[in-house]
Amino acid sequence: MTTKKTYRTIGATAAAALGLALLSGCGGESAALPQGWEKLDTKSLSVGYPGEKGYKEQPAAGRAKANAAVALKEEGGLRTGMVSVQLDFATGVDDADEAASAAGAGIGLGATRKATEEVRLAGAESAREARRIDYEFTSSGEDRTPAQGTRMTGVVVAGVDSKDVPFAVRINAVKGSLSSKDLDAFVDSITVK
Repeated sequence: MTTKKTYRTIGATAAAALGLALLSGCGGESAALPQGWEKLDTKSLSVGYPGEKGYKEQPAAGRAKANAAVALKEEGGLRTGMVSVQLDFATGVDDADEAASAAGAGIGLGATRKATEEVRLAGAESAREARRIDYEFTSSGEDRTPAQGTRMTGVVVAGVDSKDVPFAVRINAVKGSLSSKDLDAFVDSITVK
């Protein structure tokens, strides 16, 4: 036999659960990071990077003004890997396709595009749609990059955050130093705000 007290308890429990779901669900779910990974956090998104593979966050004073956050891997004084976040990098960009077009233009001459695909990121529902571009290029050997001719792997993920700010998240590394599983984990680690 169910009593009025039981109904009140069930109702209060349901209301509390709904309130908690609404509070925690407003921003969407955050992406999980693989074990040993660290996180770069910006006003538009967060992204993971493989700290266990030697990547370290670069202080604001050491990075280019165009980058909101950077993690570098350095070996023998050379930058052999980099994860970077650029925000508000293009004007007139309203959606993921336009952000990908603008970010793709920045890949550079001589790069070979391997694939472009739609991806869904974790985070704010209105900003989860993005585009992933996989590419390869050859290092110039300049500005502390690997020796000229070294093959490099690149991935850029581009979209627009919940406040309509375009973003581009890039990872560049010496080809073969990150597995395809690592590159997928990089994309899966992005949480948009």
